Amino acid sequence: MTLSIVILSYNTPDLISQCISSIKKIFLEELEEKEIEIIVVDNGSEKENISKLESRVSGLDYVKLVKSRQNLGFSKGCNLGAEKSNGDFILFLNSDTQILDKGFLEMANYLKENSDVAIVGAKLINNDKSLQNSVGKFYGLLTFFLMLFGLERVGLTRTSPKILRKVDWVSGACLMVNKEIFNKIGKFDENIFMYAEDMELSYRAKKLGYKTYFYPQAEVVHRQHGSSNRTFAVLNIYKGILYFYKKHKSIPEFQIVSFFLWLKALGVYLLGRITNNNYYTNTYGQALKLFKK
Repeated sequence: MTLSIVILSYNTPDLISQCISSIKKIFLEELEEKEIEIIVVDNGSEKENISKLESRVSGLDYVKLVKSRQNLGFSKGCNLGAEKSNGDFILFLNSDTQILDKGFLEMANYLKENSDVAIVGAKLINNDKSLQNSVGKFYGLLTFFLMLFGLERVGLTRTSPKILRKVDWVSGACLMVNKEIFNKIGKFDENIFMYAEDMELSYRAKKLGYKTYFYPQAEVVHRQHGSSNRTFAVLNIYKGILYFYKKHKSIPEFQIVSFFLWLKALGVYLLGRITNNNYYTNTYGQALKLFKK
């Protein structure tokens, strides 16, 4: 088998169904000939949504449903799906995506022909065909400060290249790996629940001499209908950044990053108190607690 497509579901049976339908529309022949398989990992959804998901994939022999009793997060959920895969290559794909072409097979072929490349990412676009910045730079102090002040949004740390090229890391919304190298690298770091796991994987790949490439010839619509709320996202971004610096960077760098994350959290929390903004006080009040451990 060439390719296993791993999709996580957390109370998103409708998105999963739409995503599978778009894959089927493009890859029906490959699915029927078992060149491609789809693995859906349910990440501890509510009983009603699990039942919906089961009914949506019932009768589709090219879909394998793997159920977890609890929400494992992105890293553990993807690793669980990878363990059940049969393909030489694994595509980790968000449920809120729509496939437009057969670029996934071209991506797999590129990995097959380039043994020094561990990871490739497709071009992500919005519903209106505008580009999503799905390529990022590894965390360093400069990158960190640009993110801290919101300059990531203007393309200073994240971009969408026009040509095939080597990059630091690609978005986990559509990320393909060579399965053999993925296992050698150590899979996704399961200490990261969600956010930064894609960047951290490419960072470890680079340390072992492997490359990550952006493959713009494959296009995927990413609607960004996430199942997590803003507070959850902020807290896990904080956790991911702190974990990455503690694991991979020097003690002084970790201390600098910790201080400025704490300072930002304190500033936004106080602003929330002054302006009676419950979102600020709740979210960044919880963020401040991360630094008391």
